[in-house]
Amino acid sequence: MRAEKLGVTAVATSIILPVYYQAVELPEIVERAHLALAHVDGDGEILLVANGGGDETLSVAAALAAADPTIRLITSQKGWGAAVIAGLQAARGELLCYTNSARTQARDLELALQYGAVNTEAVVKASRKQRNQAIRRAGSVLYNFEARSLFGLAVWDVNGTPKVFHRRLLDRLKLTEQGDLIDLELCALCKIHNIPVVEIPVYDTTRINGKATTNLRSALRLYSEPFAMRRRLSPSRKLRTADAPS
Repeated sequence: MRAEKLGVTAVATSIILPVYYQAVELPEIVERAHLALAHVDGDGEILLVANGGGDETLSVAAALAAADPTIRLITSQKGWGAAVIAGLQAARGELLCYTNSARTQARDLELALQYGAVNTEAVVKASRKQRNQAIRRAGSVLYNFEARSLFGLAVWDVNGTPKVFHRRLLDRLKLTEQGDLIDLELCALCKIHNIPVVEIPVYDTTRINGKATTNLRSALRLYSEPFAMRRRLSPSRKLRTADAPS
């Protein structure tokens, strides 16, 4: 639904930033988003989606939103997917973007928005070319191999953000995943609905501190739960592993 139908002012671009245990880093995170918005056409907004955490993230985000009319504070239940969906539902932009607020550089966010603006029928996403830790590199390779095999995906980095797409695609991308698998769900739905995916390379994913959400338990879920997702999506939507790239 378009924002003006809800009685609010539409904007050109919405950047959705889930934030969790990031009170100290929030001003820098917001500054990076502002830098990216400064290089795209039209008005923009920044949605800080606080989804739990025991530090002062919520109060710092509220103070930033009170001081800047382009920033809005949204709260959601805990979970990466829950925060993304809450942000998408609240966004007023025609161009929608969500990203990992702790690891996204301003220049990469700007590039993703520019690609998204001209690829109106596609999902634009980052493809990370470097990992800072060997264990992360190995884990990413394994997960992406699993995703490509189960869902027949052609993308090389399922979880890479920023992800950018136009509002018109939301009706086709009915995202439901509340946890870490929302990026896989997005990529799988793109395949099901024949929505092109444009990947752009990202080389700097240095974390600006904050609390990482990935632990052993979440990593195990990341590897085991795609099988249940495939069973959920494939019977009614004819998702076939036979389409997997060679």
